[in-house]
Amino acid sequence: MTAKEIFDIWYRHDGLEPSVRAELERIKDDPSAIEDCFGTELAFGTAGLRGVLGAGTGRMNVYTVSRASAGYAAYIASKGADARRRGVVIAHDNRRMSREFALTTAGVFAAHGVHAWLFASLRPTPELSFAVRYLGAAGGVMITASHNPPEYNGYKIYNSEGCQCGLDETARVIDCISEVGDPLDIPSLGIVEAAGLIGILDGSIDEEYYRAVESISLRRVDAGDLRVVYSPQHGTGNVPVRRVLADLGYDVVPVEAQCTPDPDFSATKSPNPESPLAYEAALELADKVNADIVITTDPDCDRLGVAARGGDGKLKLMTGNQSGAVLIEYILSAHRSMGTMPEKPVMVNTIVTSDLGDRICESYDVKVEKTLTGFKFIGERIARHLAAHDANYVFGYEESYGCLIGIFVRDKDATQASLMLCEAAAYYKAQGKTLIDVLNGLYARFGFYLDTQSNFFFRGADGQKKIAALTAGLRREHPAEVAGARLVRLEDYLSDETQAEGFPKSDVLRFVFSDGCWVAVRPSGTEPKCKFYYCVRAAGEAEASEKLAALKAAFEPKD
Repeated sequence: MTAKEIFDIWYRHDGLEPSVRAELERIKDDPSAIEDCFGTELAFGTAGLRGVLGAGTGRMNVYTVSRASAGYAAYIASKGADARRRGVVIAHDNRRMSREFALTTAGVFAAHGVHAWLFASLRPTPELSFAVRYLGAAGGVMITASHNPPEYNGYKIYNSEGCQCGLDETARVIDCISEVGDPLDIPSLGIVEAAGLIGILDGSIDEEYYRAVESISLRRVDAGDLRVVYSPQHGTGNVPVRRVLADLGYDVVPVEAQCTPDPDFSATKSPNPESPLAYEAALELADKVNADIVITTDPDCDRLGVAARGGDGKLKLMTGNQSGAVLIEYILSAHRSMGTMPEKPVMVNTIVTSDLGDRICESYDVKVEKTLTGFKFIGERIARHLAAHDANYVFGYEESYGCLIGIFVRDKDATQASLMLCEAAAYYKAQGKTLIDVLNGLYARFGFYLDTQSNFFFRGADGQKKIAALTAGLRREHPAEVAGARLVRLEDYLSDETQAEGFPKSDVLRFVFSDGCWVAVRPSGTEPKCKFYYCVRAAGEAEASEKLAALKAAFEPKD
């Protein structure tokens, strides 16, 4: 059917959700808008749904959410009566329509005979993961668009391990979604009608989660001597992060204007810890109150951004690679000094994460394992080692500001990261050092590392084709040498070789050079963009900058 034909079906439907009805009225005489909203179908990918809010098959709305929920509910129901009884846990963030989508999801699951456990109000993604495991649920759903702009929302699915569903499981869910009929006519039950199939979770789960997070603390430190400025970016981190840090005695000064759960993110220029704009208000406050560090969490509180004072007394932003490296050093050094290092320790990170963490682990005789991008792969690796009893997980992280310490959660957890980062900062402060001093010490030991990325957006109907053509072109033709360094290895994650090494097939390329530098190229799984990742190792910052410029000139598209 054409976009206009699908639009007409929606337009004639009785009982259409009011906001959807209003948008259809607004665009009914605009063919291009109709094509934009109904010309595509919002794809359920490896990270679930994520898209712009609005009417139509290509937007996030109660009908696209209902269709996804019906498919996932059918998948859970197919596992039998026990899975239906154990049910799913549903949580949501502060975004527009998040509560409505959570209620819709619960209603659809109940109509399929699957028990739904719904949090009474917004909660962070890591607590959703924790609750799935704590309650012994068969799965979970998190309504969030993470760090995306306000006009977005999303839908992520979790398995019984509290881990985002892996590739095989997601493929089976997608098959179930494809069998769902008319998205405008999907059965759903209200809480009263559900007759006990929808349960509302009270604060007892919160307390269990807080206790678990606090249990990861490694050292007794003078927490009160560390002043922390914190922003939750209007999101879900406000309560758990402040509660855990307060319980352990940290002096936390919140950015009050950014503590309200505002879907418009009105008091911040960006809710994304990867953007310097996210830190402006916090940095200003930190200078006023003479804070030692600044921390910020993204709206669903699975990623942590950090700024710390350098030797000159000025606050400096740290990348996810840098804060991850400092955390690795702190955790491993604590285990070694206290004699608590587990047997066969393993650290897990991704193929686009800096090599600095790898070098630190090697110095502590800790094995490093690589996965594709996506924390579900790290979660899967944890489960695999627990089942085989062949290694003990000590840390996992991604360059995109996400990490996990305690495995009672199986997704990245910024509440845990906040606690451990503050503990590290307090410990080093007592030694007369800042986190930046620690980072510079790591550079002195292992070489200077410059890690960054470039993003190229390809919007429109042919965006994905352009991205595929870009990676295919680099697969065929690529530099054999850059700035005197030879290409020594091309890792193609569509190849049989990488699959033989245990990596799933993925359109990712990684070019490794003789000087230890590498470039990785990867299409985003959640946005219409292609990412270029760079890891540059050099004697110092000036040399690293020169190498980076040469690599960018050699690899990035010219138009």
